[in-house]
Amino acid sequence: MQIHSAQFVISSPDVMQCPQSRLPEYAFIGRSNVGKSSLINMLCRQPQLAKTGQKPGKTLLINHFIIDGTWHLVDLPGYGYAQAGKAQRERLRKMIERYCLLREALVSLFVLIDCRLAPQTVDLEFIQWLGENEIPFSLVFTKADKLGRVRLAENIEAYKQQLLESWEELPPIFVTSAESGLGRDELLEYIDQLNHADLG
Repeated sequence: MQIHSAQFVISSPDVMQCPQSRLPEYAFIGRSNVGKSSLINMLCRQPQLAKTGQKPGKTLLINHFIIDGTWHLVDLPGYGYAQAGKAQRERLRKMIERYCLLREALVSLFVLIDCRLAPQTVDLEFIQWLGENEIPFSLVFTKADKLGRVRLAENIEAYKQQLLESWEELPPIFVTSAESGLGRDELLEYIDQLNHADLG
């Protein structure tokens, strides 16, 4: 699948204010500074589509983009941004949870993981919550260009082993780089498959 057009639709403070649409929806989420906006821009080949910045915690709303008029890509706020105040962290947590639980158009959530880091508690807890609430998701390892091939494989394998301590089977896993474009075709092909399955 190729993306020919990607346009910003709306930023919403709550799931109830998201677009009233039956189009399939794919949401991207991850710990602050995981490279989410950069990955979205790489997928759509529009460097300025999602706002990126050196400072974490830039996305504070639910941002909808329409892709080729047929599906929505959603940029969700990051979680676990320690420098955000307690009230803001709680507000973002509720916003994210309400979206995941109540958004009927959501087909799958892409949870972004920085491949350079050991498994982080905040990521593992969020993944566990998704499983408990039966929300379909995939894992997307980001920043693969920052590691050598051997170290990258070791880090991802360590993550898999950690998950298998509490999961019977692993979710789909993708390895990406916003810099090199690694994983773009695989991610878009997966979305295309789900779109067709949804239509079926």
